[in-house]
Amino acid sequence: MTAYIPHTDEERRAMLETIGVSSIEALFSAVPEKFRFPKLNLPEPVTEMEVMWELSALADANADVQHHACFLGAGAYNHYIPSVVDHIIRRGEFLTAYTPYQPEVSQGTLQAIFEFQSMMSALTGMEISTASHYDGATAFAEAVLMSMAITQRSKVLVSDAIHPHYRRVLHTYLQFRDAHIIEGDLYTLAAQADLETACLCAQTPNFFGQLEALDGLAQRLHAMGGLFVVITNPIALGLFKPPSVYGADVVVGEGQPLGIPLSFGGPYLGFFCTKREFMRRIPGRIVGETVDKEGRRGYVLTLKTREQDIRREKATSNICTNQGLMALAASVYLSVMGKHGLKQVARLCYHKAHYAADQIAQIKGFEVWREKPFFHEFVIKCPTSVEEINEFLLDEYDIIGGYDLGQDYPHLTNHMLLCCTETNTREEIDALVEALTKMA
Repeated sequence: MTAYIPHTDEERRAMLETIGVSSIEALFSAVPEKFRFPKLNLPEPVTEMEVMWELSALADANADVQHHACFLGAGAYNHYIPSVVDHIIRRGEFLTAYTPYQPEVSQGTLQAIFEFQSMMSALTGMEISTASHYDGATAFAEAVLMSMAITQRSKVLVSDAIHPHYRRVLHTYLQFRDAHIIEGDLYTLAAQADLETACLCAQTPNFFGQLEALDGLAQRLHAMGGLFVVITNPIALGLFKPPSVYGADVVVGEGQPLGIPLSFGGPYLGFFCTKREFMRRIPGRIVGETVDKEGRRGYVLTLKTREQDIRREKATSNICTNQGLMALAASVYLSVMGKHGLKQVARLCYHKAHYAADQIAQIKGFEVWREKPFFHEFVIKCPTSVEEINEFLLDEYDIIGGYDLGQDYPHLTNHMLLCCTETNTREEIDALVEALTKMA
């Protein structure tokens, strides 16, 4: 341990004397005594070599998703990532996760972020995009905060078909604010919009994979002075109309499908796109293109002096920083795929999911939700518990099954959310159908 903490006892005493305390323990006097030094159930110390043996054994015990057929989605998706993505983001000049504090000297980083913004604006149909957020959930919460600030209202209407984790994050963000969150059926909520409504929030494809009919919702919100916030899947935008067509004021979502691996849940990438009129209200950073005094193209951070971030209630910068490495991965992915490649991925996802749904619907005891069109996820009602089915799939077929909807929706016990992406082969889907047939 001393090899990593080089201070001598004499140096520690000098530092403690300088700050006016007698011991290191005294530094923790503000912490209640019973919580200061809890007994930890730790094993006896071992050597670094033995630690590596233990970690290697744990790593070997992990299931490798590449050797399993994966039908689990629910917000994080197993897409194919072209090798060029990893090759570029691992270059020394790019291997950082943060926007530089002296940005103008890092023109390559700023250009990459500018390209990310440009492509996300083109993909969503919105006029401007920020330089990215932590993840889709925090981007959504920031969209609601911005809507409340713009409208000076506190009533927030939230569809209960929005990802449960997104809704929980929203409640966390607003728990100490004067906010009134109402959750329920999207179209019922839209009919209840009034002059006190800050925004109506929808997701399409929603958490159940279904495509929502958004026509007319924005017009009703705008007539009441409210805003329309839409969460979407960027891969779906390769095939379907973007929310901007339906009058969305803010479009947010999770950018993980754009060249970012599952990575046990992160780091991921939240995108945030909106109208130009809200530029001075948006959280996060924007990179702009300009020219220097000699007329050469250059990039700068726009509308974001550092002093702006400390203006307390007037500031727009919250938990919304750019994750430069993730934005770069998304930029490389989008540029490599192009609009035709993204459309091809979306088509493969759509057709494979519908093939799987059609096959499963023929199994006695299983029922596929068909009341709304869906993209690459769909819900099946199962004859037994989802936990039991998933254990069977993994143990007997090396298949990672779907998401247990009963965890978040008690009335959907024994309902599974299944996902198919371009990575799922027909053989894998047929094996899933075979396994479910045995469970019927």
